[in-house]
Amino acid sequence: MDISVVIPLLNEDESLPELHDWIVRVMEANGYSYEIIFIDDGSTDNSWSVIEDLTKRNSNVKAIRFRRNHGKSAALNEGFLASKGKVVITMDADLQDSPDEIPELFKMVIEQNYDIVSGWKKKRFDPITKTIPTKLYNGMTRWMSGIKLNDMNCGLKAYKNEVVKSIEVYGEMHRYIPVIAKSAGFEKIGEKVVQHQARKYGVTKFGLSRFINGPLDLASIMFVGKFGKRPMHFFGTIGFSFMFIGIITLMYLSLRKLIWNVGGIADRPAFFFGMLLTIVGVQLFIAGFLAELIARNASERNNYSVAETIGIKDGV
Repeated sequence: MDISVVIPLLNEDESLPELHDWIVRVMEANGYSYEIIFIDDGSTDNSWSVIEDLTKRNSNVKAIRFRRNHGKSAALNEGFLASKGKVVITMDADLQDSPDEIPELFKMVIEQNYDIVSGWKKKRFDPITKTIPTKLYNGMTRWMSGIKLNDMNCGLKAYKNEVVKSIEVYGEMHRYIPVIAKSAGFEKIGEKVVQHQARKYGVTKFGLSRFINGPLDLASIMFVGKFGKRPMHFFGTIGFSFMFIGIITLMYLSLRKLIWNVGGIADRPAFFFGMLLTIVGVQLFIAGFLAELIARNASERNNYSVAETIGIKDGV
């Protein structure tokens, strides 16, 4: 199969028939074999009924329905697990992502060998209350992750199938899938300017909370990606550094008192500073030790992203 189109949605019953028909036209015009996977993230409108009708009309339509709203990350993760196409295309269900972009995205993955191609909505039709925070968010993400994408959170993206099968998306991590993929070893990440369309039906699901949770999620991804299997390297290094500085400070104060008999010890700010660094250093060292024990006993401790093998059979 050439393409899997993964579409998470929440209360988008008005746009689904038009989106489906648009995707089908693009697929048939280009001769692609395809599947469309709708993931209903706990909709309270008629979205699921519309999807059921679409599955009856088109055998290439598949669907997953959550019992309640779990979020876009959970919906994408389930869609990734179910996808079978060589290239996986994700898009939002609100008709703001154009299916006409699919052929070029597909070519960039297949012919130019990109692991991920992210859409860039260079010209947007969103209100200024959304566009300005989005620019700030993207700038901060580029700075922290080192991935030079102008529109990290664009819903229109293309992936090699092996990418989506090698990563796990949870919480609110869908905004940082390129960062997660990079930490798994998929570093060829491209970008394509795509058409952005004004919302035709329904209301936006955008919330300002993402600008509070976003930086925390990004920091979590970067930390886990770098130190997830060796937490002692992080906590132990900082803890040992604090202990070393604290002990040197206390030794210096002790020598001043015992050898040169210069002033007291307990009445000096440096004494409390040295004690604080020593105590915090010990706590960080212990935290790293406990995290290392947990990591070594985790079931996925030896799960790695393998690109290819020669002469090795599965399970051997």
